[in-house]
Amino acid sequence: MGLFLLPLLASFAARWADPAVAADWRTARQDSSHQAPDPSVTKEAVLQVYSARAFSWRGAFGVHTWLALKPKGADHFTRLEVIGWGVDHGSSAVRVSRYIPDAYWFGSRPNILRDLRGPMAEGLIDKVLQAAKIYPHPSSYRLWPGPNSNTFTAFIARQVPGLGLELPATAIGKDYLPHGAFIADAPSGTGIQVSVFGLLGLTLATEEGLELNILGLNFGLDLSPPALKLPGIGRLGAGM
Repeated sequence: MGLFLLPLLASFAARWADPAVAADWRTARQDSSHQAPDPSVTKEAVLQVYSARAFSWRGAFGVHTWLALKPKGADHFTRLEVIGWGVDHGSSAVRVSRYIPDAYWFGSRPNILRDLRGPMAEGLIDKVLQAAKIYPHPSSYRLWPGPNSNTFTAFIARQVPGLGLELPATAIGKDYLPHGAFIADAPSGTGIQVSVFGLLGLTLATEEGLELNILGLNFGLDLSPPALKLPGIGRLGAGM
């Protein structure tokens, strides 16, 4: 039990000690982190996946993930993500927008999980857009254990295996499988996972390594490159 509680306590402490964590979402930083290329300069296709710590206390537990894509020659990025605000009032959880592709997520600087350029990105963009259209939970959102933003990103990754996306252990909701399924491909497409409504499960894959999901929290071991995965903290070791 200590392997789960101690990392979470450490994550909480680090979260509240971070001066960048704003108490009010209206004043939290949301400008560009300058990680996405300028579309006016970069004409080739671009496909990126980002993650950033969730707002406020939620960030001690996990991250929010989204995709940003730009077809060849396009003058703007299209951002794809799932957001819970407004769903209770009839809004779709799936948001497709021209919002800043690499924006700070309410004070948290995003990390790039995947960055594809040129022909490789060009061949996947339409597949990603089509996958977003068939996401099975457009009218529902649940912070825990899902479906949430990470459920959406994991769904896209499974539908588009060429994306080769490994989601961080802190992406709570990635193990929530659509259609009530108990077995599915790992999001990276390099293995398999078993999950009971996102609350209890196991993933074994080349990219993810071995991950154990208990109540949506992930503990795991990755051998290539070597790393330990802890709840709240995420990856400790090579490849951080």
